Amino acid sequence: MKNFIEELRWRGMIHDVMPGTEDMLKQGVATAYVGIDPTADSLHIGHLVGVMGLKHFQLAGHKPIALVGGATGMIGDPSGKSAERNLLDEATLRHNQDAIGQQLAKFLDFESAAPNAAEIVNNYDWMKEFSFLDFIRDIGKHITVNYMMSKDSVKKRISGEEREGMSFTEFTYQLVQGYDFLHLFQTKGCRLQMGGSDQWGNITTGTELIRRKANGEAYAVTWPLITKADGGKFGKTESGNVWLDPAKTSPYAFYQFWLNCSDDDTKKYIRIFTLLSQEEIEALEAEHAAAPHTRPLQKALAKDITVRVHSLAEYEAAVQASDILFGKATTEALAQIDEKMLLTVFEGVPQASVSPEDLATDVVSLLGAGLDGLVFKSKGEARKMIAAGGVSINKVKIAEQQLGTDFALLQNKYLLVQKGKKDYFLLKIEQ
Repeated sequence: MKNFIEELRWRGMIHDVMPGTEDMLKQGVATAYVGIDPTADSLHIGHLVGVMGLKHFQLAGHKPIALVGGATGMIGDPSGKSAERNLLDEATLRHNQDAIGQQLAKFLDFESAAPNAAEIVNNYDWMKEFSFLDFIRDIGKHITVNYMMSKDSVKKRISGEEREGMSFTEFTYQLVQGYDFLHLFQTKGCRLQMGGSDQWGNITTGTELIRRKANGEAYAVTWPLITKADGGKFGKTESGNVWLDPAKTSPYAFYQFWLNCSDDDTKKYIRIFTLLSQEEIEALEAEHAAAPHTRPLQKALAKDITVRVHSLAEYEAAVQASDILFGKATTEALAQIDEKMLLTVFEGVPQASVSPEDLATDVVSLLGAGLDGLVFKSKGEARKMIAAGGVSINKVKIAEQQLGTDFALLQNKYLLVQKGKKDYFLLKIEQ
């Protein structure tokens, strides 16, 4: 069996380890869990640190459990938050769990007959029948208010730093999460909980509850919260979270996020989010140092994670689309991408609708006098740039006398106009 802690350590994925954890893992197949917030029907890349932690745990020969927090999702974890979040109904939580499970199956082996096959559980299943009186009698009496108040996530919310304070609902969160750990300890022999560094207080409440109520030993591992070198929030773009669901974040946009990471961030991310070995990563770093402009680190990171989350075909389509956008692709390659990818790649570029009759005019009239000045302000400006070879339609340089009808429509309805190296315009032909 591989040494799980050593594996995480060289990857920069260790923040805290409870004493005795490494010795426990050396005794044989162990079981660990990570909690996943089910407030959406897709994981985003902020969840991937925990998912990769479970992946490495399984690769080391141990059994991973992904706990979808249906019950805790109804409460809201105060850790790192300044306001209480919306509560979800059971139907929404079940839908979210199913969608998340499908995404987790791309990372974890749930089907294996081996003793370390992954499992997915929902804490709502064991919490929904737990009455309030039973809970405070059987669980609450084992953890003192003084102990709960000592947690950083609680202290920050009740110390006056936040005007809204903290509801009793949120105050009980660490008890509910602690009971999850106790339940999995008792029913599945789970002795390790893992999570982000902001979860240390909640996790150790679980280990304390196991010690006091079950006279057992349990352990904790946390990883650092992922940050960007420029201080920005990891996983956030102008349009919001980077999701694993292609309906929320297209494979192209997903690929571009990783491809455009800074060198400093990529050196960190490639260790955390890929399964590349230390030797492979160090070789890529040496290659990158020799020719940073070729971006081998970013390309390796973007390929590994895009293929894993989406597919090899989606990755190849994203690369092809990138080549189109940055001027390297051929007309044939442009014609091969589907409408969805075309619109994704050129989302945000100026667009206009034209009629079939408009295409029957020469391109100087089409681009220089029509389209309300979208591409050129005048025929003279258009004629001058076309003569200099600076205008293309569908990646073919155009001549002044050509007609719009000389070019095959992309997906039977679009023409892509390129002015210079970087300015694109998408014309949609209204039939």
